[in-house]
Amino acid sequence: MESLLIAVIAGVLILLASLASVELGVSVALIEITLGVIAGNVLGLTSPPWMDFLASFGSILLTFLAGAEVDPRIMREKLTESLLIGGVSFVAPFVGAWAFCAGVLGWTTPAAQIAGVALSTTSLAVVYAVLVETGLTLRPLGKLIMASTFVTDFGVALALAGLFIRPTWWLLPFLTVSVLVIWTMVRLQPWFFTRYGERVIEPEIKGAVAALLVLMFFAEKAQSHAVLPAFGLGLALARIFHEHPALTRRFRVVTFALLTPFFFLRGGMNVSLALVWANLGLLVVLFAVKQVTKFFGVYPLARRYVRHDAMFTTLLMSTGLTFGTISSLYGLNAGILDRAQFSVLVSVVVASAVIPTVIAQRWFAPATVSESSP
Repeated sequence: MESLLIAVIAGVLILLASLASVELGVSVALIEITLGVIAGNVLGLTSPPWMDFLASFGSILLTFLAGAEVDPRIMREKLTESLLIGGVSFVAPFVGAWAFCAGVLGWTTPAAQIAGVALSTTSLAVVYAVLVETGLTLRPLGKLIMASTFVTDFGVALALAGLFIRPTWWLLPFLTVSVLVIWTMVRLQPWFFTRYGERVIEPEIKGAVAALLVLMFFAEKAQSHAVLPAFGLGLALARIFHEHPALTRRFRVVTFALLTPFFFLRGGMNVSLALVWANLGLLVVLFAVKQVTKFFGVYPLARRYVRHDAMFTTLLMSTGLTFGTISSLYGLNAGILDRAQFSVLVSVVVASAVIPTVIAQRWFAPATVSESSP
């Protein structure tokens, strides 16, 4: 299928997702994922290189924005809560899924470890999209959830790197450049805004885009991922974003209108319904393993720290997408997973992005914004 036709179909699907989101009151990210499944399995849509790039960059920019909307003051005040909720959100499903796949399903140790990594994730992209749409990003509850999600994904990244990724000589330049980019952006922002800010040509957005592309380049060379430094960059610039709320709105327009739809659409396109149907029982079991371990790990802590919104918090922490897909794809490319195992894991990851989020929004969303504070 030629690239322009794919672009036309994708554009129509993205528009339909937005309209359906408004009519159904469901996060647009979930509808885009669902339409991606339909596009890949019914329409035969495949992801060309330009869509892969837009999707990858969309996830990085979304992560950057999520970091920029975390209030450092609240993060410091809620450091213990974030570390506990986020840490348990990673450890419980990681150990549980690893043990289940190795001991019950009989998978090889590396395959079981990949499953543990893939099923322990929390999707910062999905969480942030939901919090933006529900108006919780600037509330203590939303910031606590985002900070906890970052802790979870940091653990996932460390586990994947520690267990499987063999460091190359590019790793040191990647770490050095990440620190340098964050330091430079923080130091230059006051002068940059005074000299170039509030212009129609949007130098602020272009500067952030250039910095994120640099991080992506060095991350790829190091066989790593730019999600964590992108979140760190956003977190370091959070004060600037809080001082310039119009800048946040402009970033959101670029991100949600153009880039993230391709990320969520492509996520759904990774699912093979034929392999899912052939392994439906296994999919249901692994989905249950992720949700049960997340629930028993996160809910008691959420009940302690955000009592009125404990179930909402637990369900959002039970989502997965970005790192779950990355981990599964790494396992496939490295020959650790076969095609059926990969498809089942990706399907579980996508299902965890949709089902817990729908339940959270439909039945456990904070009744009013004022009630969403811990």
